[in-house]
Amino acid sequence: MDRARTGSNPRAIEDMVDYSRLRRTMVDNQLRTSDITDWRILDAMNRVPREHFVPRHQVPFAYSETQIELSPARAMPKPADFARLVQLADITSQDVVLDIACGTGYSTAVLSLLANAVVAVESDASLAGKANELLTELDIGNAAVVAGPIEEGVAREAPFDVIILEGAVDAVPPALFDQLRDGGKLVAVIGAGNAAVAHRYIRSGNDVAAVTSFNASLPVLGSFAPAPAFVF
Repeated sequence: MDRARTGSNPRAIEDMVDYSRLRRTMVDNQLRTSDITDWRILDAMNRVPREHFVPRHQVPFAYSETQIELSPARAMPKPADFARLVQLADITSQDVVLDIACGTGYSTAVLSLLANAVVAVESDASLAGKANELLTELDIGNAAVVAGPIEEGVAREAPFDVIILEGAVDAVPPALFDQLRDGGKLVAVIGAGNAAVAHRYIRSGNDVAAVTSFNASLPVLGSFAPAPAFVF
């Protein structure tokens, strides 16, 4: 009788899934094999329950090697791509981080375990609200999500030690560089598809220097997409 009840109840089936084992498998089979060597990142992604941050119908794919759609304009990057971007940022426990286009807040939750504080911005107000709810449920007190235009950052909380863009862009808006502390770092994937390349920018005074790193296919951030070319 209990078995019959469980079989007709998706929530009961979810409750039986060992998500901690799935997280360990993700860390071992996706992150370690993608040259993620920072033990702090491995530990953080092994602790944050990714299944809480995806839509209900996407829960079975929470730990798969796929991007997960959160809304028509926002998707969660693959775990390994996200981890590589975070590793490139080289976050310390003293840093204040700006998380751009955080979706439902998974990236923010992971970053909160690496940094001193995290401010996130999400243009979709419903996603931003959900992100704050989840951060509260998980008792994460050093991070908060602001609803607003992602291309504008959060100037009132600047300057930041690190800024991370959770998706691919055509170019980084100058407003985000303006919010970097002197010596601060911004990491972003420039381009689209498999040809996109991760960049790390470092601010020195009024100058910003860029270093290219690895190829990464991240969801395109709609607000940053280039305007369509005029065609006769």
